[in-house]
Amino acid sequence: MDKIKINFLGTAAQIPTAKRNTSGILITYKNENILVDCGEGIQRQFRKAKINLGKITRILLTHKHGDHVFGLSGLLSTLNFSDYRKTLYIYCPKGMKKFLEDFLKAGKFEENYSLKIQEVSGKFFETEDFYLEAEKMEHGTPTNAYNFIIKNKLRIDKKKLAKAKIPSGPLLSKIQQGKNVTYEGKKYLAKNLTYSEKGKKISVVLDTLYNANISKFVKNADLLVCESSFSSKNSKEAKEHLHLTAEQAGKIAKQAKVQKLILTHISQRYEQNIQELLSDAKKQYKNTTIAKDFDSVELD
Repeated sequence: MDKIKINFLGTAAQIPTAKRNTSGILITYKNENILVDCGEGIQRQFRKAKINLGKITRILLTHKHGDHVFGLSGLLSTLNFSDYRKTLYIYCPKGMKKFLEDFLKAGKFEENYSLKIQEVSGKFFETEDFYLEAEKMEHGTPTNAYNFIIKNKLRIDKKKLAKAKIPSGPLLSKIQQGKNVTYEGKKYLAKNLTYSEKGKKISVVLDTLYNANISKFVKNADLLVCESSFSSKNSKEAKEHLHLTAEQAGKIAKQAKVQKLILTHISQRYEQNIQELLSDAKKQYKNTTIAKDFDSVELD
């Protein structure tokens, strides 16, 4: 399976710090470079991470708050001056498209490439290899969480194939599709010559109030990237501001049986005591880390 790489370009909450920029997560798989949220100054974060901005294919916006979208005008302008010629797809929650159109119009942005904005929910994009899906969250404004899912693949067992002495060519293609074949008068069952390679699931849950939909949506994820704007000591404030605590993020990871949890959207109030958030989450789910700007994770 081709590797999936996740680059954290911004891990701060509403206010950037000297160490953390506002939200931005890049998921790279084959020729796809999918940016989740677009905090202010995101194009500079690409430069600092030494990632080619021109390779972006899609942008997933969780909601319209500034720390998640204020970098959009700058990014689109930089692409324009960088001779970007792809079609750039921007996906957002239902009810957000008009805001985006007005936001870009107010910035008097003109692009020399095709820009398509689409409101999404459920499964909204699919290829032979992977698909994207969105789930409504609770944050006082239209908000989505997102899944990036690589499909299970049917692989040919080379040892069994060699033993059967089936030559390469059209027969292999049929076996790869799960079809039975006949060779030199003998029938071969595809299930006896193949095995299933399990796909991968990456879930991104940013600003939201704790709700039952989260665990269902991220269930069995190989990686859950989740906001943790508050510690359990500040749980009252988290609820008032429709955010998660680190402890709740850990609870979600445990309930959903994910493989790994990475916390992000870190408030400046915890910058000198990051261990408070990590300890909170680990009470619920041990395999937890906290992202820093320019961290990267690979899944294969």
